[in-house]
Amino acid sequence: MPFHNTYRATGVADKDAGDIVLLHGWGLHAIVFDDIVPALLERFRVTVVDLPGMGQSPLPNDDYTLAFLAEQVAAVMPEKAHLLGWSLGGLVALRLALDQPQRVQSVITVATTPRFTASDDWPAAMKPAIFEAFEQMCQEDYEGTLVRFLALNCKGAESMRQDVARLKEILYFCGLPAHRALREGLAILRDTDLRGELARLAMPLRMIFGERDNIVPAAAMAAIEPLLNGQGDTALIEQVAHVPFLSAPDTFTRAVYDFHRQHRFLGE
Repeated sequence: MPFHNTYRATGVADKDAGDIVLLHGWGLHAIVFDDIVPALLERFRVTVVDLPGMGQSPLPNDDYTLAFLAEQVAAVMPEKAHLLGWSLGGLVALRLALDQPQRVQSVITVATTPRFTASDDWPAAMKPAIFEAFEQMCQEDYEGTLVRFLALNCKGAESMRQDVARLKEILYFCGLPAHRALREGLAILRDTDLRGELARLAMPLRMIFGERDNIVPAAAMAAIEPLLNGQGDTALIEQVAHVPFLSAPDTFTRAVYDFHRQHRFLGE
């Protein structure tokens, strides 16, 4: 089972708190959310999960697929919860919501796109050659690749220097992730295409983007909105890159709370 921890709400009685599960991105772990957890605890019980092979979670021998990651999260999350997933964690949240809709009340994705790889009919994404370069670098120098990837996460943000320093600190806090988790996590990002499935989601969805994201361009919003079929919406946070909850935690948590109030999960 993956490492996980649940924190009780601080601002409301336990019986009045909703459950929200936070899912991190490639190469990192749940500590990346530390800056927003206190604000979320005002109204939620917060469960954080380290994806297999990252943070404090062991790496099982199972095939490392998106469906496997979703199953691992489902095994440790509350019986019914809201999901908030960043980057790779956003894909895990979407897969879990599609496969086990009875367990998921709502989904917020952060810097996530249904297809991370660009193609002729999906230009607002990373070029396949960039993924190939990262895969090659992972084999040759996986620690250096992780550090370079952290810098790419933050490139363009107003708070870029502070964000890179913070991500490096977080990266080493629990030790480096397993090689196979990195390689096969990259393969998930490279190969997954959920464009045809988004309209099947049976719960409210918000997809949050960073204005200056160099991994998931904000231009993807225009291509994603028609795929949502009225079931979800998109939101943009200005002056941030791929890690909006780190660069602008107050703005980010306001967007989360606005979404939950809009769908009447929370009172005023």
